[in-house]
This record gives sequence, structure tokens and C-alpha cells, in this order.
Amino acid sequence: VQDRCGCVLMMLCDGVCVQAQKLLRERLCHQKLPDQPVGLDSQYKHLLELLRRTAVHGESNSVLIVGPRGSGKTMLLGCVLRELMSLKEAQKNVLLVELNEKLQLCNETKSLGFLVFQGSFAENLAFLLEALKKGDKSSSRPVLFVLDEFDLFAHHKNQTLLYNLLDVSQSAQTPVAVLGLTCRLDVLELLEKRVKSRFSHRQIHLFSSLSFAQYLDVVRAQLSLPPDFPDPKFSDEWNHSVTKLCEDKTVEEILRRNFNGSKDFRSLHSLLFLAVSRVSVSHSTLREADLIEAWRLISVDSKANVLHGLSILELCLIIAMKHLNDTYDGEPFNFQMVHNEFKKFIQRKSHSIHKFEKPVVMKAFEHLLQLELVRPVDSGVCKVQREYQLMRLMLEHGQVMEALQKYPQCPTDVKQWALSAFG
Repeated sequence: VQDRCGCVLMMLCDGVCVQAQKLLRERLCHQKLPDQPVGLDSQYKHLLELLRRTAVHGESNSVLIVGPRGSGKTMLLGCVLRELMSLKEAQKNVLLVELNEKLQLCNETKSLGFLVFQGSFAENLAFLLEALKKGDKSSSRPVLFVLDEFDLFAHHKNQTLLYNLLDVSQSAQTPVAVLGLTCRLDVLELLEKRVKSRFSHRQIHLFSSLSFAQYLDVVRAQLSLPPDFPDPKFSDEWNHSVTKLCEDKTVEEILRRNFNGSKDFRSLHSLLFLAVSRVSVSHSTLREADLIEAWRLISVDSKANVLHGLSILELCLIIAMKHLNDTYDGEPFNFQMVHNEFKKFIQRKSHSIHKFEKPVVMKAFEHLLQLELVRPVDSGVCKVQREYQLMRLMLEHGQVMEALQKYPQCPTDVKQWALSAFG
């Protein structure tokens, strides 16, 4: 009986652990909008007020939301639109049109409330503009145009779409708000004079003022189980372990490194997802070791990984390139120089590497070029014979030494040759 009860309890624990892991992984993969954007209070109020004036008072506007990738531009806009649409005056009144540079007014039939698009881009645009220009503030429904990757629209010939939308936003016809999202600070310099003159020059910049303490609060919130979790006892133990984990010095150091590298929450979610994925029945709470392993995986040097898969000949060519860099003070080299340096090593110092024919060495060199571990100085069309085309090595000291240390059965004389170049 005791054995049977023990088995039942273990199965229940297994089920709860799997349920908790599933819940957290889904949360980290499918992020919901936060109740309030963290560290973006002033930008939130500014954008909400601009759109409220369009939605409620029929005032046309244009604005750019500018910030690096992952700074929260889309999240900020989503939170603002959610609150805007909760207003009684806007719920059944505002029309939202989301355009992406690659998906704008295409040839397929598109339905937009009272509009149905079918035909070429030019026909659709003409129809849309005619509909907008026939409206007036008193009877027309406000339209919010959201242009993702706004800078890419500026590369279109004559910037027709931008010009017409901004032109309508300046008129006293249908209330229109044009919102652009971009990561380019110089985006206004891309606009033609006639387009720039119709833009309001309002810009909302997102340079997150998020503190590390706020960042830690987000980590706790992302890893904590909700109050309505089916097993309150497990939930309490889990949440307590998360609090203790965030106070651990090693974990705090990992999180601080991630924070200093990027305040982008997507980077944080990737780190936490890897840590949560390590939870199992044998250890049903997050541990310091889980975060350490997750950090190791997420911070792996991709070039160092590529080096681990190279042949010994290809590693020797990289060492020869480093010797050439030292000899000629970082000047570019060509295949012939590398081949000569490699031959000198074979003749004088190496007893473990057999002689390779020149075509074989050339093939190894070309493989390094394909992997972009070396790159040509002149990326254009070059009339010089490939043996004499100038190249640069795209690797650092630590990357090569790490690869040599981990290389299985690397000959001692090759390691010594590398130390003379990278030491």
C-alpha cells in the first residue's frame, strides 16, 4: 500500500512539474502586452494623447516612434492602442490600418471596414485616397495608419504612399493619424522635400531608462507562477525558490551581464526559456546551475563553434595567416603568402603534418572564405588571380586558442606554432 501511495504521489508531482514548466515556456514564447510599459511612462502618455485627439476630436496627426530593435516600439504602440480602444468614443469609431513595406496594399482582395481593395497598388491607392478626401471631420470615422519599418517606405520611387498619406493628414478632410515605426535615427534625411514638408516632425524616442532593479523585477514576474495555479503548495515553493535565485550573486552577475549587453526583453526571454527547459522531475525548481548553463548556451561564440569543425589543415592556414599579420603589421595577405608560410612550417618545424598538394591547400583556403573566417579586401569584381587576391583574417586571438585547446588530438607542434603566433 505504501509503495502504491508513493507511486501516486510521484505521478502527481510529475504532473504538476510538467504543468508549471509548460505554463512558463508558453509565457516566455508568447508574450502578452504588459499592463503598463516599463520605463516608458512619458512616451506612453505622449502617444496616447496624440491618438486620443485623432480618435475623439477628429484632429489629424503624424508621428514617428524611433528606437533600436527590441526597445519596445511595437509593445508601446500595442499598449496605447489597447487603452485607446477601451475609450467609449473610440471603440466603434476608429479604423486601424497596419502596413508593412513588404505587404502594403497588395493585389489580393483586402477588406477594411467599408473599403474593399482589389487591383493594382496604384488603383488601390487612388481608391483609398479618393475615399479619404471625400470625408469630413463631422461624419467620417478616424483612420490610424501604422507603417512598420517606416524607413523602407522611403526607398520607394517618388515616395508616393508617404506623400499622399501625409498630405491627407494635413488636410481638413477625414481625420487621419500616420504612425511610423523605425530604428533609424536619420530617417527624416531619407524623406523627399515635399514629403518632409507635410510631416509634423513629431518624434517619440525610445531609449529605455530601465534600471537593473526593474529588470530583476521583470525576471521574478516572468518566472513566478500565478496565484490561480492548481497546486498552491507547489506554487508557493516555486515562487520562493525564484526569489532566492534572484538574490544569488552568481545569478545576479549573469543577469547583469545580459542587462548590460542588451535591455531587449527578447534576449532575456531566450535566456529564461533555456533555464526553465532544464527543470525536470529530479529537480522541480530552478537552480543556479540552470541559469549558468543557459547563459553558456546563449553566449556561445558562433565563430568559435565554426572553428571546432575545421580540419587540421584549415587550422594551420589560420595560424599561418596570424604569423603574416604579425610580420606585416596587420597588412592584408593573399593565398600565395599563406601557402608559403605553411610550407615553411612543414619543412622546419612539423613532423606530424604530411605535405599537402597546392590544389588541396587552395580548397581548404576557399572553405575558410566560404565560412567568412577570411574575407577579401575588395568585395567588388576583382580581375586579380585568386591566388593573389588580398584577404583579411576575421578572427581574434581567443577564438583560435580556444578552438586549439578543444581540438581532439591536436598535434603538439601545431599548438606550439600557434602559441608563437597568438602567444
